[in-house]
Amino acid sequence: MEIKDLVRQNILNLKPYTSARDIYDGDKGILLDANENSCGSTFTSIENLHLNRYPDPHQKDLRQLIENVLSIPHENLFFGVGSDEIIDLLIRVFCNPGKDKVLIPEPTYGMYKVACDINDIETSEVLLDDNFQIDYKVIRASYTKNTKIIFLCSPNNPTGNLLIKQDVLQLCKEFNSIIIIDEAYIDFAIGGSFINEIKNYPNLIILRTFSKAWGLAGIRLGYCAANEEIINLLFKVKAPYNINSLTRYALEISLRNSELKEKYIKSIIKERERLKNLLESLPDIANVFSSEANFILVKFNDSTGCNTKAKAVLTKLAERGIIVRDRSTQPKLENCLRISIGNEEENDLLWDTIKKII
Repeated sequence: MEIKDLVRQNILNLKPYTSARDIYDGDKGILLDANENSCGSTFTSIENLHLNRYPDPHQKDLRQLIENVLSIPHENLFFGVGSDEIIDLLIRVFCNPGKDKVLIPEPTYGMYKVACDINDIETSEVLLDDNFQIDYKVIRASYTKNTKIIFLCSPNNPTGNLLIKQDVLQLCKEFNSIIIIDEAYIDFAIGGSFINEIKNYPNLIILRTFSKAWGLAGIRLGYCAANEEIINLLFKVKAPYNINSLTRYALEISLRNSELKEKYIKSIIKERERLKNLLESLPDIANVFSSEANFILVKFNDSTGCNTKAKAVLTKLAERGIIVRDRSTQPKLENCLRISIGNEEENDLLWDTIKKII
């Protein structure tokens, strides 16, 4: 397949924004080209950040940092303001508004559809099977020649399960579309990543984030790994300096604390299994789904079939200052709440409170 055959024509013809930093060595010399404050910055508490200068538009330092962590060539990496920016850019690169389509197996993360709606891209929502795995029959029935992107999430949000690898790779082989796998929660799973498959499938894109396992939701930083041709297209359409220097600094410091990250992961997984076992002992809970993420999906018994039990628990928890997520309106998730895994003290409080409620 040819990636360029899937790209919007105006993107192929686009002349991207360029600065003098694109022509010359980005951060060296006397820089008088971008109307910066050459005297310095009023923010001086962190040394050697040069906040009076725009960050490297080519993300060279970030890409090298993650190449060293993942052993993925830096040419195959691109950073965005959270994964959400990358989702939006990929839709804009590959989909013609009002013409092309995106296929989304559900239930899953709602931002895929929101981003499509913003960009005037029609979505086809198809159901995962009863085990929340890919259902080829429904995908084939909904797939058209105008389907440019298929969004997947593994571990899936909000169900928490990994997708079966053979099924996903079959999509990459069978369909002339971009296959995007969101691996926001992969650090909490035992294996299951597709990131090393990008060298085998030019239409495969892996999304990652630093918001979860790394505990860096506040810096808003995500990245993707993909075929170099796709990475170059993303650089073509991104904002000139989309990742700020403070974010870069925070990531560099955090990457030095990988042992702390691993400690957090072990603690979260331990608490996830403990909380699952506790909740399963309550008679009003029909199912606590197995999870490979940092949350669990809980289904409540409700003879009315109107999601009233889940909503009642949601409301009563909120009245006691405990906020969880209602997922009962999503397909196949009737009477379900999604509960993020807190620390031991928070989980104890949740357990004590939910026992009193139900």
